[in-house]
Amino acid sequence: MITTLLWDLDNTLLDFPSAERQALITTFADFTLGPCSPDLLVRYSALNARWWRRLEEGDVTKAELLPGRFREFFAAEGIACTEYDAFNAAYHTKMGVYHHEMGIKQGGKLAIMAGAGPMGLGALTYALHRDVRPSMVVVTDVNEDRLARAEALFPPAEVKEKDGIDLHFVNTGKMENPAAELREMTGGTGFDDVFCYAPVEAVVELCSAVLGRDGCLNFFAGPTDKQFSAKMNFYDVQYNSTHVMGTTGGNTADMIESLELTASGRIDPAVMVTHIGGLDAVAPCVCQLPSIPGGKKLIYCGLRLPLTAIDEFEEKGKQEPLFAALAEICKRHGMLWNAEAEAYLLAHGERM
Repeated sequence: MITTLLWDLDNTLLDFPSAERQALITTFADFTLGPCSPDLLVRYSALNARWWRRLEEGDVTKAELLPGRFREFFAAEGIACTEYDAFNAAYHTKMGVYHHEMGIKQGGKLAIMAGAGPMGLGALTYALHRDVRPSMVVVTDVNEDRLARAEALFPPAEVKEKDGIDLHFVNTGKMENPAAELREMTGGTGFDDVFCYAPVEAVVELCSAVLGRDGCLNFFAGPTDKQFSAKMNFYDVQYNSTHVMGTTGGNTADMIESLELTASGRIDPAVMVTHIGGLDAVAPCVCQLPSIPGGKKLIYCGLRLPLTAIDEFEEKGKQEPLFAALAEICKRHGMLWNAEAEAYLLAHGERM
């Protein structure tokens, strides 16, 4: 007598490859990411299979696999997860009118919370140089070294003179009452736009506490915990029209805008690059990425070069002339990766 039936669903009762293809095509269409070509589908399928093998081998958890495969895929295909969509997706309201005004508030007060890291600085350079700009920007962090580097890259006096924007860098870890002191910096009104760059409960709650009337909180922090939550003041939601939203990737228009701003020299994406490496650095970098601090890792496919942080050039230069030269070049450019350094690397780096 048959007592048990075991059904193998994979590619028998269910056509997983077909479902995978259709899901990706639909995603590209829904989020206006451009055409989903057959070659792109093949590359995603191989990457997806590799992530599931890592799950079977115990290298990743399912919670890590589900978003991780897409992050790697979008990064490899140059489909940006940028700050630009966050600025464009923010919105504001008018009393008595059921109409949303998209984008950050023109001439408003903007806060970039936990924002002295590479992604926060990417948001800052965009905030300072886009067409719709605030009159005041406050960047907060609790890391004094990151704040010092940020202030060196964006001197507030220079920003005020050149762009007419009041820029402040603040260590909230040294504040007795961060919410009250940040609100005081706005003249008591609170911020019109607040961008959260850390999936930390205390940071999110501070973001909520400093919102002004009709303030928009944009959560751009990328949590991996599906149960992540934090308190928000719902009295202000009802009576002060505060609101919260989240963004995780731009559309084609955002990407075109970012390229045009970069090409015109209005923004400098170099503030987000913290490491460089050769093709041989890709595999170890991907495997160890959660433990590697910093921002974007720039890979040169024709070179053999270990993944190296820009702020490590000088120390490595004591033993290797290549890094000594790169350190000197980067010093001339505010310790940012730059075209001069790239040209030197391509001319003197070890070929694959």
